[in-house]
Amino acid sequence: MTAERADGRASRWDRHRADRRERILAAALDAVQAEGASVGVQEIADRAQVPRSVLYRLFKDRQDLDEQLRVRILDDLMAVLAPTLNPEGTVAEAIARSVDTYVGWIAANPRLHYFIGAGSPGTRRHNSPIVSGTKIAIAGTVKEVFENALRAQSAPVTIAEPMAFGLVGFVDSSVNRWLSQSMQPLDAAELSSYLQEAIWAIIDSSLRKAGVMLNPLTPIADLVAAAPAE
Repeated sequence: MTAERADGRASRWDRHRADRRERILAAALDAVQAEGASVGVQEIADRAQVPRSVLYRLFKDRQDLDEQLRVRILDDLMAVLAPTLNPEGTVAEAIARSVDTYVGWIAANPRLHYFIGAGSPGTRRHNSPIVSGTKIAIAGTVKEVFENALRAQSAPVTIAEPMAFGLVGFVDSSVNRWLSQSMQPLDAAELSSYLQEAIWAIIDSSLRKAGVMLNPLTPIADLVAAAPAE
C-alpha cells in the first residue's frame, strides 16, 4: 500500500469518526432537551442510530460525553449571547439586550441550562472547565468595557475586575435559583427587568464611589472612544 493511499484511508476514517461524534452529540442534545439530564447512554445511542459500544469508542466515558455536550450547548448559547456583549447602543440598552437574551435563552432551554451546571446524574460535576472558562470570558469582556469607561474619566481601573466578575456571578446565581424554583415567583420578563435594574444600580453605585458619574443613556461607543490609549 502506498503512503498516499494509506493517508487517504486514514483521512476518510477520521472524517467518519468526526461525523459519528457529531451525530452522537446532536442526538445527546436533543435527548437532554426532550428528557432532561437523566437521559441514559443507551437512549442517546438509539437516537444517534449507533451501537452503544461505538459511543464508548468515540468518548472516553460518560463524563467525557457530558463535557463535550456542554461545549456544544455553550457554543449555541454564546452564538446568541456574544453579539449582545459588543459595545453598541446606550448603557441601558446594552444591559437590557444582554440580560433579555440570556434570560430568554434559559427560559426556552431550561433543561440544557441545568445540564451545563450539573451534567448527568451519574457524573455530577460542578467545576466544569468549559463552564468556568466561559464565565471568565464573559466577565473579561465586561471588564474591558468598565476599564474603558474608567480610563475615559481618568479614574482608577482597579474596580473593573471585581465589578465585572461580581455582576456575572450575581446574574448566574439569580438565574440558577429562579430555574430551580420552576421559574417562579417572577416570570422571565419580570426577572429580566429586575436584573437590569439591579445591574445598573451596582454599576452606578460603584462608579460614583470612584468619582465617575455615568448616564445610562450614554452610548457605550462614546465611552470607549473617549478612553485614552494605554
